[in-house]
Amino acid sequence: MVAAPTPQATSLARFDPADETAHIGTSFPSEDVQLSAWLAADNSDELIRDLARLVSHRGVVFFKNQDLTIEQQKQLGLRLGQLTGRPAESSLHKHPISESTPELGADTSVISSMGGIARAGYVPNVRASNGWHSDITFEPVPSDYAILKMHTLPKVGGDTLWASGYEAYDRLSPALRRFLEGLTAEHDGNFFLETAKQLGVSIQQDRGNPLNNGTDLRAIHPLIRTHPVTGYKSLFVNKGFTTRIVELHPEESANLLDYLYRHISENHDLQVRFKWSINDVAIWDNRSTYHTATNDYADHRQGNRVVGIGEKPYFDPASKSRRDELKLAF
Repeated sequence: MVAAPTPQATSLARFDPADETAHIGTSFPSEDVQLSAWLAADNSDELIRDLARLVSHRGVVFFKNQDLTIEQQKQLGLRLGQLTGRPAESSLHKHPISESTPELGADTSVISSMGGIARAGYVPNVRASNGWHSDITFEPVPSDYAILKMHTLPKVGGDTLWASGYEAYDRLSPALRRFLEGLTAEHDGNFFLETAKQLGVSIQQDRGNPLNNGTDLRAIHPLIRTHPVTGYKSLFVNKGFTTRIVELHPEESANLLDYLYRHISENHDLQVRFKWSINDVAIWDNRSTYHTATNDYADHRQGNRVVGIGEKPYFDPASKSRRDELKLAF
């Protein structure tokens, strides 16, 4: 099996990126590769634009032991989208239950095992596959790129897995693909209202786009989404937030969604698993991936996440299959 080719990105080639699996995940294994240096480089726009394109093609990109500050992380989150066509009205997301702190601000989410976003909705002793999701798809205008830097890790466990929405779409039969194209699904994050109540916080307003407002955390999105950077079709449902297919009867919707969730979680060859070390950074594209943490740890696990807001999801019937475009035979 030969890995799918990554896009031409001459500015990044000298940093020796390596693909982790055939369909998803690329890493820069040398600690000498520092995102902070890319932000300050003379050709910074070229480097960041090529990085964004690489993330969009490969789903998630990993960097080891980064010295990136919170402010640099935010700057990178903004520029990844701005340099690849993000609408002017979109910026960084403020999570509904993120409180503003002097050192972080409301546009940084603390991903923590000690409460808050990381384990909101988590129930022990259920299938681990229930955790698969794409970030904030309950928003009318959801995320494009997300950046997570981990600074506190358990002695063992706490890995993160990502899965490819491109490959999930391409694995479906042509007949099922045609059926799904044009259907829409509801994404619901209203369980965060209960979390906010438990934490004693108010729901954030003005969450990175004028359309992301209010306290009803629900949105309708296409089941098959066209990625604006790659032009590829991606399956755009996730167990964490998708509740129903709008155009189907309830039982039809439930049965089909169950199949699609299993399709994502049980195909391990469209997934990549990352074992964190202190200060590692992962950058992923929420438009074409899903991810889940492994809840197999007892010690503290914490990091800071910056989430960019992209465009309103859409489906273009003229968009392409990644497999067909790259002529993949596996």
